[in-house]
Amino acid sequence: MSKQSRRREALVYHAKPKPGKIQVVPTKKYATQRDLSLAYSPGVAEPCLEIEKDKNNAYKYTAKGNLVAVISNGTAVLGLGNIGPEASKPVMEGKGVLFKIFADIDVFDIEVGTEDIEEFIQTVKMIAPTFGGINLEDIKAPEAFEIERRLKEELDIPVMHDDQHGTAIISAAALINALEIAGKKIDEVQIVISGAGAAAISCSRLYQACGAKRENMVMLDSKGVIRDDREYLSIEKAEFATHRKIDTLDEAMKNADVFIGLSMADIVSPSMLLAMANDPIVFAMANPDPEIPYDIAIATRKDIIMATGRSDHPNQVNNVLGFPFIFRGALDVRATKINEAMKMAAVYALANLAKEPVPEQVNIAYGETRLTFGRDYIIPKPFDPRLIAEVPPAVAKAAMESGVAKEPIEDWEKYRDELLERLGSDNKIVRLLINRAKMSPKRVVFAEADQLDVLKAAQIVHDEGIAIPILLGRRQTIVKLMEEIEFDADIEIIDPKSDEEEERKNQYAKVYWEQRKRKGVTLYSAERIMRERNYYAAMMLNVGDADALISGYSRSYPLVVKPILELIGLAPGSTKAATTNVMMTQRGPMFLSDTSININPSAEDLTRIAQMTAGVVKMFGMEPVMAMISFSNFGSSKSQTAIKVREAVDYLHKRHPNLLVDGELQTDFALNRELLEATFPFSKLAGKKVNTLIFPNLESANITYKLLKELNKADSIGPIMMGLKKPAHILQLHASVDEIVNMTAIAVIDAQQKEKQAEMKS
Repeated sequence: MSKQSRRREALVYHAKPKPGKIQVVPTKKYATQRDLSLAYSPGVAEPCLEIEKDKNNAYKYTAKGNLVAVISNGTAVLGLGNIGPEASKPVMEGKGVLFKIFADIDVFDIEVGTEDIEEFIQTVKMIAPTFGGINLEDIKAPEAFEIERRLKEELDIPVMHDDQHGTAIISAAALINALEIAGKKIDEVQIVISGAGAAAISCSRLYQACGAKRENMVMLDSKGVIRDDREYLSIEKAEFATHRKIDTLDEAMKNADVFIGLSMADIVSPSMLLAMANDPIVFAMANPDPEIPYDIAIATRKDIIMATGRSDHPNQVNNVLGFPFIFRGALDVRATKINEAMKMAAVYALANLAKEPVPEQVNIAYGETRLTFGRDYIIPKPFDPRLIAEVPPAVAKAAMESGVAKEPIEDWEKYRDELLERLGSDNKIVRLLINRAKMSPKRVVFAEADQLDVLKAAQIVHDEGIAIPILLGRRQTIVKLMEEIEFDADIEIIDPKSDEEEERKNQYAKVYWEQRKRKGVTLYSAERIMRERNYYAAMMLNVGDADALISGYSRSYPLVVKPILELIGLAPGSTKAATTNVMMTQRGPMFLSDTSININPSAEDLTRIAQMTAGVVKMFGMEPVMAMISFSNFGSSKSQTAIKVREAVDYLHKRHPNLLVDGELQTDFALNRELLEATFPFSKLAGKKVNTLIFPNLESANITYKLLKELNKADSIGPIMMGLKKPAHILQLHASVDEIVNMTAIAVIDAQQKEKQAEMKS
């Protein structure tokens, strides 16, 4: 994507459909006059009086306990520098989004219009009663040190400057593990720190707390090595000034064990790496481009243990591994501060988590067969669902043990369950899918590429590395639309009706005719049919000219599915094709089947649909918990519709006892754990969180997913085609660009899986 195109996309993203990235949503009922009289006058007076008696009651009656302020004056925003408070607001809103999606913490972003330290401190102190915690952000050094120090001393709520401590905590966890792998001791290693800003100072201090020796550290700023004989050093730089008579990074790197980069791109050369000690540890964390490119570094030293700030390389030092979970733990015990003990607890929680067996969901997300503790896996991945269950409890325990927790936790198992429940409404699954597709992009033919939204989606999947698009449609139209959206990549464009495609079209026609010449198809009719884009695209898939197919944006489902079923056919062992839709609901992802193919499936069909859906759920890295849906519960009706569901469940229980499935069940019983457990405690689903619904017919499934989509604004991925020989997927009519991108990721993952299956058979 061109810089101009990326700029336009970013501006549209922040401006549409409404400006900004966060909003305030009521958490109580407000439909009736009675509701409003409780929310405001006169009912609101009662909690006000209770809080007047005891200020701590604000945590009981208001949102204070789950509300963090992200506060900046815009003096050190990303790599943009001092751009002012207004210009920093998009970043602060973005930080709020991360707090919410990773730890379910609500955020107000506050941009303060002053660079005066005292004014800033007093402003924060005056608004502090609103919040349960304060996250300081993008404040330039050295002012940031004084601001944080004062606020931690003068406020009784958690305060943390993430720019300082976030990178320090994550990199310290990585350093502990890297040293273990290298067989080195932290109190003996020579450490070079390139950079002397807030993050570098905080990292150095935390490494010392972990056991590193100050005399073994060399810090550099833009002027070179910070020596104790240099004049006019700030207090922070003087703290790490070395007595060694060296001046340059080149000199500092000789025999160094560890390099910590928090400075700028391309300042470390291969010769510097070669001068380091055996098993060098290199954390090149400048973003977006590290101090030395990853590929060059690992080619230079085979014994290197390397981390960067980038997601496309192993060992990403990403602050999102820290701040959401640290604040989560601090808020949950109502800590009065975030102290050194709590930060160290986060360090060791992260370090220890990297040594634990990795859930299959994480392996799937990162396209790995098996992530294991080692040189390429020294810290957990940001998408690891265990983070919220491991880091906050460690932080909370440290707060309790160090005496800063006002509300100690007693039931830790219950607390962990509550933490995991907080992630139920998140759309992490989409990010997992995209990330997995990018691990091994496949050739995806877009059969309607002359439609603007389809072309926009193709541009995104190309630019993001999700897939290699092949554009099918009227060439002239596609080229014109590409110019309009500045899609200037070298992409294959195919017009099945053009003269230049005549030879390939005739080849496809001959293959098609050979397959169906005894079913009334002549060679002439086959040649005419191959002019139709969905037949052409399906044949591309059949003969290996594409790895996956996306269609259905502008044509009805039956018209699109016919050529796909006719040409591609069912996978070996499949007796039925079916579809499932993934709905992103407040309770988490829900799989609904069959939403598009089988009008009135038999009991046998339902068993096969359930089995195929279970496979898709596992493809998403989740364990299927399946309810077979009906209008009756466990034999309460003698209707044939209910009986077939019952028969399907009986078959699955006998033939697939390890599959967590039960029914027939009404939807409310399936989704309400307490109701199901109280009424039908014998059910295999009692006490379980159902994530998959198998419907008795297409009508009920299709209506349900579309109701969820329109009434609850639940995002949908699907319909995902199941049971086909090749990865072909049909969009909903007029699907959004995001939906097309998500379906493309599904198609790529489908192709990846089928490729692996073929390799295993061969």
